[in-house]
Amino acid sequence: MRADLHLHTVYSDGAYTPAELAFRAKAAGVELISMTDHDSLEGLEEKRAAAKEAGLRFVAGWEVSSYAGEAKVHVLGYGCKPCGAYTAFLQKRREGALVRAEEMIGLGNKRFGLALTLADAEAYHLKKDTPLHTMHVVAAFARRLGARKGDLYLQYFSAGKPCFSGAMRPSPADALAVIHAAGGIAVLAHPGRIPLPAEERLTLMEALVAAGLDGIEYTHSDHTEEDRAYFRAFGEAHGLYLTGGSDFHAEGVRRRAIGEPPFFPDARLTEAFARLGEGR
Repeated sequence: MRADLHLHTVYSDGAYTPAELAFRAKAAGVELISMTDHDSLEGLEEKRAAAKEAGLRFVAGWEVSSYAGEAKVHVLGYGCKPCGAYTAFLQKRREGALVRAEEMIGLGNKRFGLALTLADAEAYHLKKDTPLHTMHVVAAFARRLGARKGDLYLQYFSAGKPCFSGAMRPSPADALAVIHAAGGIAVLAHPGRIPLPAEERLTLMEALVAAGLDGIEYTHSDHTEEDRAYFRAFGEAHGLYLTGGSDFHAEGVRRRAIGEPPFFPDARLTEAFARLGEGR
């Protein structure tokens, strides 16, 4: 069964509605999907219904944008159900997102000599119940500057760059805690993208395992064959679930395509999803 367990919709920084994304996944030959929007499970029932309408199996998912210092460490949560801990976490993410947006907008205005406001970023924030995302801010600046969003983000708004804000960002431990409180499986997303030297990244990964990490996304669009072999071996050595996904947002973005590279969940992962009432 071909799966893509890392997809984004308009509920965060993706380009398509759940129905549009499910249609594209079906056309790409994928049979099992998870729509893993940033920092919230909002729209979950719409997403589940869209997958069913397209004839796809579905796993509830989200992606927590956590940070270890200035190193971005994303953690995927599968099979989570909204609960009190989730609601409190979501409220903190909404509040923190607004604080960061105001700070980034101020820094960006100073850097580029502009006068953008929060309303300019909110124009790209289609689902108001979800936290405002950094890329909504970047999109507003990109339009005014006539620049590519991805390039602008990497040069000015990513960690360590002049317009970055680290205010009120959750830690990896926060991510693990809320995913587990919501009854889910916590999976380290695209470890090959963690911006740390190899030895420091390994130390971080081992610390996350000790803290209760359940799985690792060894297959990802940005991972090389060597990366996939390395992270698979790490996962197997530590008894982790092995997952994979494209991290698709829209056509033409970082050349990512739904269902690529191909990923086929093993029996251990599908059984874990079944125990959570997912993957049907």
